[in-house]
Amino acid sequence: MLSIPWDALSPLYKILVAASMGLSALGIVLALVGAGTSTQPLLYTAIGLIVVGVGLHVAGLVVRGRDARAYRMQNPPRQ
Repeated sequence: MLSIPWDALSPLYKILVAASMGLSALGIVLALVGAGTSTQPLLYTAIGLIVVGVGLHVAGLVVRGRDARAYRMQNPPRQ
């Protein structure tokens, strides 16, 4: 994979990464609070947020791969 600085990445990828990290972190915090208070609905909400965060992470990987392919099509390797 290409080693690209953050500024060169697509805005969609940046949004997906930020949303993924935020939702996953919120889900972990809610899971800890829910486990500490033995609140089942809070635990289920936390699991849902973590699953959505992982899904956004996978979507970010797809976008990053698409961007890398487009970059390689525009800049083919020299022989």
